[in-house]
Amino acid sequence: MQTTAHIDFIAAAYAAAAIVIGGLLVWVVADHRTQRRRIAELEMQGMTRRSAAEPPPQRAKNAAAEQAKEEA
Repeated sequence: MQTTAHIDFIAAAYAAAAIVIGGLLVWVVADHRTQRRRIAELEMQGMTRRSAAEPPPQRAKNAAAEQAKEEA
């Protein structure tokens, strides 16, 4: 069996796979940078992330304390 009979097809398949994977990698990195830039812009406008906010039990305690102050 000749191993060189299909070497062109094999090389082209590997090259196509490498190009596709490289393109996806570039796309993911560019999207990551875009998303980080958008998050930074939103944070500059005063928006906060839910993960950076205080935990829900603490939020509930603070809301109850504020409501008690308003009623008094």
